[in-house]
Amino acid sequence: MTEEPRWALVTGASSGIGADLARVFAGRGYSLVLTARRHERLEVLSAEIGRIHGAPVEVIALDLEDRHAPRDLHEMLLERRIAVHTLVNNAGFGLRGYFASLPHEKQLAMVDLNVTALTSLCRLMLPGMIERRRGGILNVASIAAFQAGPHMAVYYASKAFVLSLSEALHDEAKPHGVTVTALCPGPTESEFGKTAGPKRTGFFKESAMSAATVARAGIEGYEAGRAVVIPGAGNRFGALAAKFAPRFLSRRIAGRLQGMR
Repeated sequence: MTEEPRWALVTGASSGIGADLARVFAGRGYSLVLTARRHERLEVLSAEIGRIHGAPVEVIALDLEDRHAPRDLHEMLLERRIAVHTLVNNAGFGLRGYFASLPHEKQLAMVDLNVTALTSLCRLMLPGMIERRRGGILNVASIAAFQAGPHMAVYYASKAFVLSLSEALHDEAKPHGVTVTALCPGPTESEFGKTAGPKRTGFFKESAMSAATVARAGIEGYEAGRAVVIPGAGNRFGALAAKFAPRFLSRRIAGRLQGMR
């Protein structure tokens, strides 16, 4: 009897952490469903993974900012008879600037992608995992989840939601043999900064981890059944300090680190 394939669905897979998460999962024997807006990039990544790992890859290009997209994606998977073993909610973006000045619609789109789409996909995929008593969810949060973030207010708030939801689902799903993990990276070498806005300070440039390192740490923590994974000793110290420092101090430091004047 052949073993049922382990399908990993990776959102935001066209670049950065998402692409490296896909590569690492493929190296661990997973079959992949890759989704993002940029179809050409997904096809290039699919060809690379097929060439190096020989893993089956399905490409589905869509925009998860559209509130109908998660359900559309779920229906496409049902049509292809793909039972998702691991859901990887990586799609998201941030904006840097003053809340009162940043575009209204763009900030709502950030909530739609970082929060609403992630929540919808968790709700659509988790029941099947619980029924099969295998698999789980890896949600990409951030060390931003541990404090408020002036000058990136909505982004920090969205990642706090992801962390809180993931920890709650971890405890709900664990008795059913299902793992839910929040991956909370710090500064990472990716396209995030280009989307977020003005350049970050030298601190972020010097302390940035590679996306590949973050991806490996996240998947290792997920496979070990951990609720929260924070790659890098410096990032773990920062999250701990934010937890115990006075809130006014942690948010003041976070605001200064964004380099806004």
